[in-house]
Amino acid sequence: MNRDEIKKILPHREPMLLVDDMEMVGEECIAHYTVKGDEFFLQGHFPGYPVVPGVILCEIMGQSCSILIQDALDGKTPLYAGLDKVRFKHQVRPGDTIEVRGHITMHRSHNFFAEAEATVDGVLAAKGTLSFVLIDNDKS
Repeated sequence: MNRDEIKKILPHREPMLLVDDMEMVGEECIAHYTVKGDEFFLQGHFPGYPVVPGVILCEIMGQSCSILIQDALDGKTPLYAGLDKVRFKHQVRPGDTIEVRGHITMHRSHNFFAEAEATVDGVLAAKGTLSFVLIDNDKS
């Protein structure tokens, strides 16, 4: 699934769309994002030594896991409900391609729980348990 196809699932748009491609392999999502170096979140983090912030790695993992619940997203927007056991193991820098792998661990009504890992060249950069709640698009 390319960026145009991803936009049919996710409400995110540039500059907050942080997934280049994604696919389902069995019950697992596999997604990629290449850090170009000109992203808004690198402008001040850190001058002369840009590093992708941990919160952005969590956002990339969350967006990547959206393919796992795409059938439930019609007319709904996924919002983070929680982040648990998140660990950052390796820095991510411009030029790196992040690969995210994730799977759903539990689903109750409009709540979804997923385990996700982000790696760069096979090295674990971040991992955690993500929880999402789906809200109707017409709620304000």
